[in-house]
Amino acid sequence: MELNSAFVNFSEKSSLKIALVGNPNSGKSTLFNALTGLHQKTGNFPGVTVDKKTGFTKLSAQLTAEIVDLPGTYSLYPKSLDESVTFEVLCNPENHNHPDITIVVADASNLKRNLFLVSQIIDLKIPVILALNMIDLVEKDGIIIDTVRLSERLGVKVVAISARKKDGIEELRSALLQPLPVPQLDFIDVNKIAGEVIAKIKSVIKLNSDFVAFQTISNFSQIHYLDNHANKREKIGEIIKNSGADVNKLQTLESVERYKVINRMVAECVTHKSAVQDETFTHKLDGILTHKIFGFAIFLIILFFLFQTIFFLAAIPMGWIENFFVFISEFASRTLPPGELTNLLVNGILAGLSGVVVFVPQIALLFAFIAVLEDTGYMARVSFIMDKLMRRFGLNGRSVIPLVSGVACAVPAIMSTRTISSWKERIITIMVTPLMSCSARLPVYTLIISLVVPKEKTLGFFNYQGLILMCLYLVGFIAAMGAAYVFKVILRAKEKSYFIMELPVYRSPQWKTVSIAITDKVKVFLFDAGKIIVAISVILWFLSSHAPGNRIETIEKKYATTEMVSKYNATELKAKISSEKLESSYAGVIGKWIEPAIAPLGFDWKIGIALVTSFAAREVFVGTMATIYSAGNTDNSTTIRDKMHSKVNETTGMPSFSMAVCFSLLIFYAFAMQCVSTMAVVYRETKSWKWPLFQFLYMGTLAYLASFMVYHFLK
Repeated sequence: MELNSAFVNFSEKSSLKIALVGNPNSGKSTLFNALTGLHQKTGNFPGVTVDKKTGFTKLSAQLTAEIVDLPGTYSLYPKSLDESVTFEVLCNPENHNHPDITIVVADASNLKRNLFLVSQIIDLKIPVILALNMIDLVEKDGIIIDTVRLSERLGVKVVAISARKKDGIEELRSALLQPLPVPQLDFIDVNKIAGEVIAKIKSVIKLNSDFVAFQTISNFSQIHYLDNHANKREKIGEIIKNSGADVNKLQTLESVERYKVINRMVAECVTHKSAVQDETFTHKLDGILTHKIFGFAIFLIILFFLFQTIFFLAAIPMGWIENFFVFISEFASRTLPPGELTNLLVNGILAGLSGVVVFVPQIALLFAFIAVLEDTGYMARVSFIMDKLMRRFGLNGRSVIPLVSGVACAVPAIMSTRTISSWKERIITIMVTPLMSCSARLPVYTLIISLVVPKEKTLGFFNYQGLILMCLYLVGFIAAMGAAYVFKVILRAKEKSYFIMELPVYRSPQWKTVSIAITDKVKVFLFDAGKIIVAISVILWFLSSHAPGNRIETIEKKYATTEMVSKYNATELKAKISSEKLESSYAGVIGKWIEPAIAPLGFDWKIGIALVTSFAAREVFVGTMATIYSAGNTDNSTTIRDKMHSKVNETTGMPSFSMAVCFSLLIFYAFAMQCVSTMAVVYRETKSWKWPLFQFLYMGTLAYLASFMVYHFLK
């Protein structure tokens, strides 16, 4: 039976709100990028920390469409915070983001499963367009989908597309300008399942479909369109309670009925060119990449290659950037008149900027690799092969995505735990994700590694520095697993967890999607982290260039005497004055105050200042060291690396950044929670300060003890 439809025309409007909905890995984000290009922004849905990606596109001279990319979901039965947002936007007409049109993106190669969500949205009685994505892969496998017949059976517009190749995009745009059918009959008759309760609910509140009333029974606690109607909410609550409805049973019965219709529909609309299908490329490759032994080995090889490449490829542009800042610092020192403003520009602002910009090549490479792994479909395989291992530590396969994403940044990684339905597993994942070495640690790692690890290669290709970097990332992962096991024992929960994830087909990366991801992440690093780093650099410049009372003048008079001038040459004299001024400055006073607490780790008061300032963001460490070692220094011809490398401990006569000190510092930063943003997002996700405070304490204690042991073992 075809579904009868009415039609609605939006072409005469000046603006249009479109929701993109679909199963995870259906290609929804690729279609979003194809429709909006760079005209997009990221925020949060009101009241929650779920990412809200919106973009704009011109459909005609007078019609502009705002497109909202909703979180992926398999059904309108929300099991996580992400899925709850999609449910709320689609099912609540009063929601600010409720769409005029919903584009449901379906993976054409798995039509039966995708049609479940499509059928539920059809029953919401809102204008729908079904975008059959990956149609090129389906045709390549010898499968033919009769889109005309499917459109008739569903009662909605169906457009075949390949978002990655941009095939069918113009047809989709044109469909948005045409009168769109709005289904009038239900896909299934839910009255057969809960007719009496549905009738009572519809007598209390006016709803446009029986299925919305059915959803009110199934998802009553998550229904927000009753928030402004307390009396009606109370009445409906009583109706549901008195009916004794078993929510799980109702959802099961609905699913069975839907799949009965879907099975018949697929049988009518889908045909195969050959009765026996050859084993696909995806299945063959999965036999290797998801193998219980080879799968892990290949994953480690990929990580090894990633970290080798970060050092190898980024070295040249990083050198250019370092030399550029040395050049403009020297130029500013020569051409600008001596004084406070010149000192601020050279040793405050430029020193801070250099500590930000120099690491852009490495940050861009890291995010490029992660984006490519996600876009090819490999990251889903990582979740699959890691699930069994994760469960031993109180996690599941869904925890892998936040953990791997934590290599980029802990903030979005922690937010991505919303897809984990189990409270216990979600909390454990949140608590251990910051132990994964994020991109904010990368500038710290690369700076310190370059001080003590030679650039030489082994076996003609492998870089020693890259090997150490990979070891630091593995140390973070091992620590995360150890902490997760402890939390598994400590935390108690009765709920059972499950892990269901579709493995998408392998495909070549969409370079536009990758480039947008890189651009967004680099912009965040430059402008969000960069603003903090430069601001702190300016504050540090003041603290390290000024001192209480007349200490600076006293030092200048001391070294202006004939005795001192004759005792030291000009270079030594400048170095002595610079060193004493810094030690007597406000920064020096602060550093000296905290030095006793960090001395057992091999850290001096200068490193102590950097530890304090980098609580704002770990990467601030580099800008802090650049500012401290530039303060009062008239030599602007050397890089921060050179200045730190040549620094000698006046007490021991040994290099300040010895092997023991550097590895102690690396381990400290590998474990310590030095990121205010991460603590803030943990609070927002858990709605309690006890979790971020406990996280700060346990990670700080772990960092201190590990750093202490490493320093005393190596010194």
